[in-house]
Amino acid sequence: MCRRFHPVDWAAIRRDVVGRYRPTTSRDDAQPRGRAVRGTHPKTVRGGHRRSYGRPGTSQDRALGSGTVSDEDGARDAIDVILEQWRRERPDLDLSPMGVFGRLAQAARVVEASVDEVFTRHGLRPGEFDVLAALRRSGPPYTMIPSELSAVLMMSRAGMTNRLDRLEAAELVERSLDPADRRSFRVTLTPEGRRVIDAALTDHAANLARLASSLGPGDTEALGRILRSMLAGGLAGD
Repeated sequence: MCRRFHPVDWAAIRRDVVGRYRPTTSRDDAQPRGRAVRGTHPKTVRGGHRRSYGRPGTSQDRALGSGTVSDEDGARDAIDVILEQWRRERPDLDLSPMGVFGRLAQAARVVEASVDEVFTRHGLRPGEFDVLAALRRSGPPYTMIPSELSAVLMMSRAGMTNRLDRLEAAELVERSLDPADRRSFRVTLTPEGRRVIDAALTDHAANLARLASSLGPGDTEALGRILRSMLAGGLAGD
């Protein structure tokens, strides 16, 4: 029986391999978990807010999250299969970048989920971790003004205010009037905030090392250089 092939659907290709499936809710706006907003937010079962990266079982999941596919020549991942199919159907196209960005998207999903688990154990959202980390690495007295935090974390003043409200309620930071400018105030890491960020950072670093453990000697630095060049070449966005 002859097979009938439909015209190429480029939108489907993009969803299959390169698409960046954005969550339906912001990671920071999702239902809070743990202790970061002590006394104001109830704990929720992990997964209470589900991200929507495409319906389970659809081609999006098979393209970016299927692991490996058995083959006579060894293990191939699902993206290899997709690329082979498209090279058969469209040999006129250079599809190498499709594989690169498909694997980047897949890796980002795995890393994000793993990192979220670590932050959750310490009662933090990703954005709250970012604020505490910025204060901690600024050095003693671990104090910054909101505009500095907004610039460092590349976010709006309103979004920063929401994060600071939650962190202050959890007694991880404290705000005080800035003696140099009475119209502004300073954000300082509390002793408890320093304890939390130090513990979270230790686990975060160990988790990232575990995720990168399959890379050989020099691979981490080489991959870092490649990604830096890609971002400098325009991937960072406007």
